[in-house]
Amino acid sequence: MAKQQSGSTPFKNPRSHLTVRNATNQDVPAIAALTDRAYRNSSGQSGYSEGSIRGQINNYPAGQFVVLVDDQVVGYCATFRIAGKVALRPHTWAEITGNGYASRHDPEGEWLYGMEVVVDPEYRGYRIGNRLYNERKKLCESLGLKGIVFAGRLPTLAKRIKRFSSVEEYIEQVKQKKLRDPVLSFQLRNGFEIIGIIEDYLDSDRESLGYAVHLVWHNPKVPQEEEQERSKRYGERLPDTVRIGTVQYMQRRVRSFDEFLGIVEYFVDVVADYQGDFVVFPEMFTLQLLSIEDQQLRPSESIEALTKYTPHFVEALREMALRYNINIIGGSHPTRVESGRVENISYVFLRDGRVHEQAKIHPTPNEVYWWNIEGGRAVNAIETDCGPIGVLICYDSEFPELGRHLVDQGIQILFVPFCTDERQSYLRVRYCCQARAVENQLYVVMSGNVGNLPNVHNMDIQYAQSCILTPCDFPFARDGIAADTTPNAETVAIADLRPETLQVARNSGTVQNLHDRRHDLYNVQWRGK
Repeated sequence: MAKQQSGSTPFKNPRSHLTVRNATNQDVPAIAALTDRAYRNSSGQSGYSEGSIRGQINNYPAGQFVVLVDDQVVGYCATFRIAGKVALRPHTWAEITGNGYASRHDPEGEWLYGMEVVVDPEYRGYRIGNRLYNERKKLCESLGLKGIVFAGRLPTLAKRIKRFSSVEEYIEQVKQKKLRDPVLSFQLRNGFEIIGIIEDYLDSDRESLGYAVHLVWHNPKVPQEEEQERSKRYGERLPDTVRIGTVQYMQRRVRSFDEFLGIVEYFVDVVADYQGDFVVFPEMFTLQLLSIEDQQLRPSESIEALTKYTPHFVEALREMALRYNINIIGGSHPTRVESGRVENISYVFLRDGRVHEQAKIHPTPNEVYWWNIEGGRAVNAIETDCGPIGVLICYDSEFPELGRHLVDQGIQILFVPFCTDERQSYLRVRYCCQARAVENQLYVVMSGNVGNLPNVHNMDIQYAQSCILTPCDFPFARDGIAADTTPNAETVAIADLRPETLQVARNSGTVQNLHDRRHDLYNVQWRGK
């Protein structure tokens, strides 16, 4: 403990006492003032705003602690949970902390991330930081997490670096106790281990020259995995996720049905190699089969030509789903059904061999004109090994009642194969899909066509930017976009989606759209099948 000058001790009052507890929103002004005092003399550093501190507390109340002397806040630490795959790799301060708001908090994260520790300068020497570190460790142990990880400052580096050949040498000297660093030495004494050096961690930290030391503390109550030889793990995924690949499919002429299947199988193979659970194709992507013909067919002839492929199409994609161990959302395929009606049907091929159908409910005016397509009457959740899902084909996504009807049946992922010819049409679908994601607090996956089929009615030109959308809240991607594609380029977008995160958002999100519905005023009454 550092010695206090005579008469300068802040504990002069014999009744003063020190307590540690979780921070609350009532503490926010005092914490902000504390951070201003703590960083007042630090070059390039400044205290936290009240908004960012409020975000830290609201995002993870259990992880924020204050130290009080009587009623005065003299210490604060900010902590949140995060996945090791994120925290154990190089990162920046803004990236890992959500720019200081702890918005990267993951309720399922297996590590605690130590975002900040600040101590009132007048109370340094009373092991305030040590008390806060101990609270973190107790929290980690109580939750059964793997440990604590963070990046620590080097506040004397800028003044001392000229004495050393590199930052690595400086850190090694501290590690060997030949040199004392006020922060790193303290962290090493508290049982933390160095796992690396992060460059450009916080550019504004001029005292540390932007560097930070990557440190971990392993929870002694949790068995540690044995060190394994480093090897490439192709497409490794996080646990408890659903991995989805959405195909932005290029329409171009094919010479045979086998050539068409070869293109489809290529994308199935790609997503399966990434250990995907679902691969998604666009609406009407089978109209590419009409390019096999040497001449442009009349609409009625086109439907009959497509219908002859239906059994082979279903058989082939079912086989792919089984062989590649992946669920396939087979876009949609205009089909003449047994009653003689023409319906736009999405075939869903599960990797256990089952095949489901979802007809489009609202044909567009073009579909009615060119193909005489009629709308279906059933919208049902489909049970998969990744939970119940729903499919709404393109225009159907613009009718909120259908999405709500599927969510009422328990779906958490909505697939929207679409086919749009120009940007305005695409944006109608995109905006409506984002609305469905927000109002129903679910994931929405869009898959569209690009390219041209000049000799096929109603498929002349295509515009698409396929994507995977999320609700807009702290646990999700910043802009509500888990994955996106370059417009009008053939590609695949892949994302890992956590169903558990949806449950957290639905039950305790910033807004809780499903929970807050006024069932006493309105509801969706389905009169179809």
